[in-house]
This record gives sequence, structure tokens and C-alpha cells, in this order.
Amino acid sequence: MRAARSPLDVLAADSRGRGRGPDLGLPPGALITRPGRRLRRAVPLLWVSDAAVGGDCLAGHRGGAPAALGLYPVLLQDRRGLEEWWRLRELYPERMSDPGDHDARQVLREHWSGAVPDPEEGAEGAELIAPFGRDWPGQAAPLIAGQDPEAAAGALARDLVRDGGCLPSPRLALVPAGRGADVLAAIGWGGPANHENDTARIAAVLRSWEDRFGARVVALGFDELHVSVAAPPRTRAEALAVAAEHFAFCPDNVWQGSGSIRAYADEALTGSAHWSFWWD
Repeated sequence: MRAARSPLDVLAADSRGRGRGPDLGLPPGALITRPGRRLRRAVPLLWVSDAAVGGDCLAGHRGGAPAALGLYPVLLQDRRGLEEWWRLRELYPERMSDPGDHDARQVLREHWSGAVPDPEEGAEGAELIAPFGRDWPGQAAPLIAGQDPEAAAGALARDLVRDGGCLPSPRLALVPAGRGADVLAAIGWGGPANHENDTARIAAVLRSWEDRFGARVVALGFDELHVSVAAPPRTRAEALAVAAEHFAFCPDNVWQGSGSIRAYADEALTGSAHWSFWWD
């Protein structure tokens, strides 16, 4: 049986899978492949630029020809000791399910139950999740976007790449995915592996955030995720509701970061158009 064509096949300019993709105006780059079934052929997984790109590069390739081909641009950032982690067999798409098979509310409810402190921790544990209790408080209400989600994504990319930002040398990547949330499962990203092994469940929550808050996936590190937000919470009540979701989504943001949901809501969420996550 002939393998289904990938949108990335258009970038396979020669036998090494390298090429500029002249119709897309891409910088020099290469396809990252994985073995296909029964090792009959290498299957393209994503395309990555050879060199670091500037902050305007992401916005320049959102929409247009890449979108028409079914390719979604994101930025990838390596880190010391894990340079070019996307080449090191750290991607496992075959292990991931379909984001559409999961309900974000159920995923968050299950993760909340697994993240809340044990009752034995007493007042300290109760303070960490206050003003909520051990029961899942439910999803935050949708918020009205203050700007276009794609404009917010472009602005965040520029902020993250400029001097002193979180992305000192990002690569441009193109992934066969119809929306940013699905990029994680499409490439089999394992960043949240110590919290959730099936990244499609993480993607299901991101889909919900896309719809409710105008969120967009901007960049991935080995175990980091950067998301732009067109409709960030503006009040403490709104921020607390979102903070509960973030605690379920990525407990390390609170456990090893702000120290409590209240502090996290105040420090990281209120008025912030940048949501970042790191899993230990």
C-alpha cells in the first residue's frame, strides 16, 4: 500500500530532504523524518530551518501558502546539553492519540485530582490551592479578545526572540497540523511526559484555550511551551479561574514557581498575553 502523502513532501527538494521551498519563501532547512511502517520509507515529521530566525519570521509564515498546504509554523528552541533535541529521537507521534478524542474539561478534572496536595499536608496544602478546595472548580469562562490572536502571536514571538528574551536562537519549524494545539501531538512532543504521557490530552486543553482565550502556540522547547493569549484575564477573579486550569495543566508552574494559585494568578496571569509552561 502506498503511504499517504504528507504536506511536507513539497519541501523534499532532493534525496536528502533538503531545500528552500522557494514558493514558500523559507530559509534553508531540512526535513526531520522517522521510519515508516515496516521501515519501508522515511516519513517526514516536520521541517526545521538550519539556522536561528528573527522574531518576525513566525508571523511572516503564518497563514498564506503554509496554511494552504496544511503546515503550521512554530518556533523551536534548544537548550544546553540538548541541542537540536528534535533530531535526537525525542519525538514519538506513534505514541499519541488524537486530540479530538479527548474532552478538555475531563482532562483538566483528572489532572486537578492528581495535582492537589494530600489532605495530610493540612493548612499548607490548603493554602497552595486556595481559594479552591480539593474538588475540581470547573473551567474558566471565555473572555473577549483584546486583539487578533495571530497579531498577539506575532507580538509575543518578537518579544521572546529579542535580546534578553526566552528564545535566544529559535528555529522556524513547519508541522503538518491544522491548528497550533495539534502541533504537539502531530510531532509526538514529549515535554509534559512526567505529567502526561499522551500529549494529545494536553493538545485538547490547548484547543479549548484557543477557543476561549484566543491562545496560540508560539514556541516549544524540550520541556517548555510558550503560548500567546489574545484575551488574557484582566481581573483577579478571572485570573484565579484560569490559574486553576494552569495548575491542573502544569502543576510545576505553581509547585516550583509562584508557590500558590493566588500568587500565580497575580504574578503570571493578570493582564499577561504570554502563558509559559515547564514540566520538571
